[in-house]
Amino acid sequence: QVQLVESGGGLVQPGGSLRLSCAASGFTFSNYAMNWYRQAPGKERELVADISPRASFTNSADSVKGRFTISRDNAKNTLYLQMTSLKPEDTAVYYCNVRIRVNDYWGQGTQVTVSS
Repeated sequence: QVQLVESGGGLVQPGGSLRLSCAASGFTFSNYAMNWYRQAPGKERELVADISPRASFTNSADSVKGRFTISRDNAKNTLYLQMTSLKPEDTAVYYCNVRIRVNDYWGQGTQVTVSS
């Protein structure tokens, strides 16, 4: 079955960096676009960035543009989110997501806290 396992979250000071990873299994990773979402306390889940199956195209939310970079390694079935110049408002649980046909699959999430 489809499994997505995020890692790499933690506590970081404002201006710091983190790299999130998402290990995927149970489907042909290289055939599907992948997404990173986040959900802050009391807020709706929002799309942070997405990447096409062969990494030809990426998109990111205006709030993270120029600071976050989504990438993937299809040989390792792994999705990444490089986050730099982190701000307190980036504090959230970050989720890896894939849509296969009409079904959305999610990982368990990884907590990112930006605080001094």
